Formats: sequence, C-alpha cells, structure tokens
Amino acid sequence: MEYVVAAVILLVVLVVGAVGLVVPRVRRREQPPVGGAGTTTLERPPAEAPADTVPEAPPVTLPTLPDELPPLIETPEPTAGRLVRLRARLARSQNAFGRGLLGVLSRDHLDEDAWEEIEDSLISADVGVEATQVLVQRLRERVRVLGTRTVGEVRTQLAEELTAALEPDLDRSLKTAPHEGRPAVVLVVGVNGAGKTTTCGKIARVLVADGRTVLLGAADTFRAAAAEQLATWGERVGAETVRGPEGGDPASVAFDAVKRGIDTGVDTVLVDTAGRLQNKVGLMDELGKVKRVVEKHGPVDETLLILDATTGQNGLEQARVFTEVVDVTGVVLTKLDGTAKGGIVIAVQRKLGIPVKLVGLGEGPDDLAPFEPAAFVEALLGTDA
Repeated sequence: MEYVVAAVILLVVLVVGAVGLVVPRVRRREQPPVGGAGTTTLERPPAEAPADTVPEAPPVTLPTLPDELPPLIETPEPTAGRLVRLRARLARSQNAFGRGLLGVLSRDHLDEDAWEEIEDSLISADVGVEATQVLVQRLRERVRVLGTRTVGEVRTQLAEELTAALEPDLDRSLKTAPHEGRPAVVLVVGVNGAGKTTTCGKIARVLVADGRTVLLGAADTFRAAAAEQLATWGERVGAETVRGPEGGDPASVAFDAVKRGIDTGVDTVLVDTAGRLQNKVGLMDELGKVKRVVEKHGPVDETLLILDATTGQNGLEQARVFTEVVDVTGVVLTKLDGTAKGGIVIAVQRKLGIPVKLVGLGEGPDDLAPFEPAAFVEALLGTDA
C-alpha cells in the first residue's frame, strides 16, 4: 500500500514538472517577431532612438577653395589719344597760366610793362629765364610785324611759339621692341618721393596697353615697400616681378630680371632702381653697377628719369645728377595736374637736352600719357579763350 502511494506522488510531480517546461515555450512561440510578419532578425533599437527615427544623412563634402584667389587681370586704357582725353584735367591746373598770357597779349597796346608781365607769367610757370627770354623776343617780333590784336590771332601765335619751344620734332617714342633672342631693357631712375615705383608700375601699363609683354625687376631693394608695391602693379596686368631680399644687391636683381625675361621670351624688361640721393658718389657707383651688370645681357634700350613737376626748378638740379650717372634717354614728368607750373616741360628739355616722353596727370592707374606738344599747348591755353 505504501508503495502505491509513493508511486502516485512521483507521477504527480513528473506531470507538474513537464507542464512547467512546456508552457513558457508555447508562450514564446505565440509572441509575434519584432517588425511584423515576415521579418526574421531585427535588433530592437535603443530606448533613446525610437524605431521611427530618420537616420542622419551623411555629411556633404564641399569643394575646397584656395586661400587666395588669383588677381583679376586688368586691360589698361589705350595710350593713343590719352593726353587728349586727360585734357580737361590738365587745363584745370594750368588755367591761370594760359588765360593770363592771352589776356595780356590781347590788349590794344603792349608797352614794356605788359611785356614784363608776360615774362613774369612764363617764369612763374617754371618755363625758365633763358627760355622765357627767347619766347618773349619771338612773340614781340611777331606782334610787331603782323600787328595782330584779336584774341584768336594772338592765341594762334602764342600756341605756335609754345609748341616750337617744346621741340615737337624730338623723338619721343619708347624703345621697347624686343631684339632677336632677348627683350628690350628699360631702366627707371629717379629720387624717392617722386612717385618712382608707382610711375614704374604705370609705365608697365602703358607698355601692356601698346601690346607689349612685360616683366618687372624690383631692383630698389633699400626701400622695404618698393618690391611689394611693384609686384602689385605687375599682378594687375599679368606681369611677373623678379625681386630679391630686402637690402640685397640691386645689380643682382636687375641681372636676374633680364635673364628671366630672356628665358620667358617677354618683349620688355622694366627695372625699377633705387633713388637715394644722400651721397652722389654712392648713387653713381650703385646705378653704374646696375647698368654694367645688366649690359652683360646686351645694351640698355631706354633709361627713363622720373621727375616730380611740383618740385619745379629744384627738380632739375636733382635730374642733372642722374644724367651724369647714366645715359638718360627720356623724362617722365609726374604730378603735372597738381601744379600751375606746366612750363617745367620746356625747362626740362632745354636744360637737360632730353625729351619728355610721358606725363602723369592724376592718381589713376591709366593717368600716364605719351607727351604730345600740340595737345599739351592746347590744354594750357584752353578752347574758349
């Protein structure tokens, strides 16, 4: 009997244990898989990212821009007729000079006081004493012989005499054409403070406007900003600038510039030189060396002297120093619009025996014009006198 009761108890325990094992498995099979019917294996997203969260888009990679954009290449204004286009600017500064002369010459009677007044006007305009005496003598003779008194007649006579004093037959062309196998070489000289480096950059624009390819040589190594300033002017017209270390040998820079011009096949190499005048001997040695070293490649074609028109007769004394150092072939007269002393052009040519080839009439990049005597005189005298 005891064996029967034990067997029954054992059977009950086995049944209860079997049911406990089967029921959890059934319940797990009844739970639908995550994601709905047909989904096999999907991991449940973390609590902080709900199932319907839109995944982040991959980052967009933008093209990398250069640190410095290339400079915009400018097209300089054509030089042909540039002085005529700048005529009004010149006429404004020279108005008193031209009208004063015409007013006196148009009087009914020209006595000695009147002629002395004319002389004073010409000298005040920096024509120079000797040139003034020649001009007045010629005018007196013409007025005496022709007996003219109307404004129109006197104006014509004065214009003719002033134009003649400017020696219109002088060769004012810039010798910038390349030679066989090498470029033309132009040295730019002048005192610091006359706007030399700026004018050198403007000359480059004149050459580019006339169809020349240009390379610049920054041989003024003694002024810290000179090379940087010249390079900026060159970039505007697509011209390369050869430069050296600050305080370096100017002749070495000039030599390298010409060599680079030969290698690249440009038409013209424009060399900006130092303009210190503390010591004439030092200046002579320095400029002389630059020229000698450059001429190892071939002769210098042009040496342009930069003169500030506002310095008047004092500027002529400085100019004479340079003519003793190097063979100056032409003068560039700057800041002519800022002075009523337009007669300085006559004085420069008479005292130095060198033609004025370019004149500066403003601060704009293209305000440097080829000098034309007749157009210059017309601007001096005005059109409605």
